[in-house]
Amino acid sequence: MDSFSTLIRTASHEQHVEAETSTFMSDLLGGRLGVDAYARYTEQLWFVYEALEADAGRLASDPVAGPFVRPELMRLASLERDLAHLRGPGWRTGLTALPATEEYAARVRECAERWPAGYVAHHYTRYLGDLSGGQIIRDKAERTWGFARKGDGVRFYVFEEIANPAAFKREYRELLDGIRADDLDKQRVVAECKRAFALNTAVFRALGEEFPLSA
Repeated sequence: MDSFSTLIRTASHEQHVEAETSTFMSDLLGGRLGVDAYARYTEQLWFVYEALEADAGRLASDPVAGPFVRPELMRLASLERDLAHLRGPGWRTGLTALPATEEYAARVRECAERWPAGYVAHHYTRYLGDLSGGQIIRDKAERTWGFARKGDGVRFYVFEEIANPAAFKREYRELLDGIRADDLDKQRVVAECKRAFALNTAVFRALGEEFPLSA
């Protein structure tokens, strides 16, 4: 029988591929969009991570979500440095969430407040994705828009406190395998992972509409 972490990974594989191959992401990583599109994407991430991390302190003592709340993963401060670099010191005044982003952040907040195991589903899809595919985005962004290597503009993708990402991901998956949830709740967590990917893909779709490539 597959472990729970394997179950999650295989169940959400299809959505994962869809998110990664979205037109917006392909255009962004292919250097076909300007730095403004990258900045707009970074703004959307701010809303999602604000929702993920606002309740992290309270969830740290939760028996289900607590083991996953790790300070070395926190991204909000890095995102804010990136946004100050991309948008200037007054970045907060122009910060707006797309409706798809609002829906995504609202769902994360709802899980954080009412369903810790569901919060873990969102935690997993975001942070483990950042540790993996995020590194490809960082590399492309540095080369396309000339950001300093691991510097302002791409700090969101730099996990300075995680020396060995592969070992960290292994440890994280072991935590998933030992999650304090019954079989029914585990099924709901798998479904929530799929939902997280769908919400993420909807944000990409909305960004694609905002930044269409001129035909």
